[in-house]
Amino acid sequence: MAENRKKVAIIGGGITGLSAAYYLQKQCREQNLPIDIYLIEASSRLGGKIQTVRKDGFTIERGPDSFLERKKSMGILAQELGIADQLVHNATGQSFVLVNDQLHPIPGGSIMGIPTEWKPFVTTGLFSWSGKLRAAGDLVMSRSGIEEDQPLGTFFRRRFGSEVVENLVEPLLAGIYSGDIDKLSLHATFPQFYEVEKKHRSLMLGMKKTRPASSTPQAANRKPQGIFQTFSGGLQSIVEALEDALTDVTILKGSKIQGVHKLSDDQLKLVFTTGDNLIVDSAIFTLLHHQLAEIFEDHGILQHYDEVPLSSVATVAMAFSKSQVVQEKEGTGFLVSRKSDYAISACTWVNKKWPTSAPEDKVLLRSFVGKSGDESIVELPDHEIEQIVLQDLRKVISITGEPEFTIVTRYQKAMPQYLVGHKERLLKAKTELAAHFPMIQLAGASFEGSGLPDCIDQAIRAKDHVLDYLKPHLT
Repeated sequence: MAENRKKVAIIGGGITGLSAAYYLQKQCREQNLPIDIYLIEASSRLGGKIQTVRKDGFTIERGPDSFLERKKSMGILAQELGIADQLVHNATGQSFVLVNDQLHPIPGGSIMGIPTEWKPFVTTGLFSWSGKLRAAGDLVMSRSGIEEDQPLGTFFRRRFGSEVVENLVEPLLAGIYSGDIDKLSLHATFPQFYEVEKKHRSLMLGMKKTRPASSTPQAANRKPQGIFQTFSGGLQSIVEALEDALTDVTILKGSKIQGVHKLSDDQLKLVFTTGDNLIVDSAIFTLLHHQLAEIFEDHGILQHYDEVPLSSVATVAMAFSKSQVVQEKEGTGFLVSRKSDYAISACTWVNKKWPTSAPEDKVLLRSFVGKSGDESIVELPDHEIEQIVLQDLRKVISITGEPEFTIVTRYQKAMPQYLVGHKERLLKAKTELAAHFPMIQLAGASFEGSGLPDCIDQAIRAKDHVLDYLKPHLT
């Protein structure tokens, strides 16, 4: 009897799609599964937002620059691909918040803006005495008792008051999601804070109790290691390694899906914009949700999920000679309070944070522009964005002359916003999809976490669901 081979398509060649293809290929090899795998990408390159520029000795990220080491999936994947020896930690250094035209150090012991050490919090100039006293109310305040989802801003203002939230918590949390903390979902973005309040009542005391402690005196005296990692050659190293590893996968670049149709025998027909089609037995869609809404529009599903907003951001990387830049305060970067009159929302002193990213006699600054509700700057021409950013930086850092070169990268309508009710919205979308297309799985930044390890974890779960679906049909 001829082998009953199945076909699985993975749509989207970002980190989620690449990881899904890799782990599906791996399991097919290990279990000798008769599955043909297709990775379909609309653009001419793989990697999605991950894109590294290697120029004149600089390593410059256009998109994400790192991932949290404590989320293990990226490290495991790097190990499997044989590139774990290229992993590097960020250099630890002081970070600042720009408030009232002054750089204030982020108080020591702060975890995502929540104080766990009293002396740095009491002595900081980041807050007024009334702001500090209001925040200290967290120590005696009762639990909120609210079990349903709520905005991050509402949750933290209740615990700490407006000043601490605006000057520290908001710049830290909003920067991660490029969003508005008064709209972002507590349960979908930082559920751990909800759990800490539920268990310990006080966030300050709870975070102090739950933070990792040095297990030995030697560890306590050792120079702290950064919590973020990347690769010495940039994050594109993982994309290149994955593409090289996908030897059993048919990769179709420059191929865009515009529609899907369920065939009578439960197979799926993928229709390309060229008019060509591909018939598969299962598929994993890793696209952003607004793209999915277009693809499934004729079927009347996933349309409510299209209401989830997407924010726009731009990054501006500027290279200088060291003689051009005088950094009065040593550190790895700063965040900007939303109330400050600056176009930039953050700046990383990249050569300080990642020492392998620039030649020793050079400085690399990477700024972020575009705030939720005020994203028009992202649409300006490159030279205008460059001048606006340079003007802002010169208010904070002594910079002479012009950059040796500048790289402006735009991500327009590309950052999904996990608004209040996100988990319920996602459950409805998955339920709808399962009822109409049980052979399709969703994964990626629009759904259950936008960090790189989160996307890898989603890819693995989607792969498992696909194999469970196909299992009765595999011979």
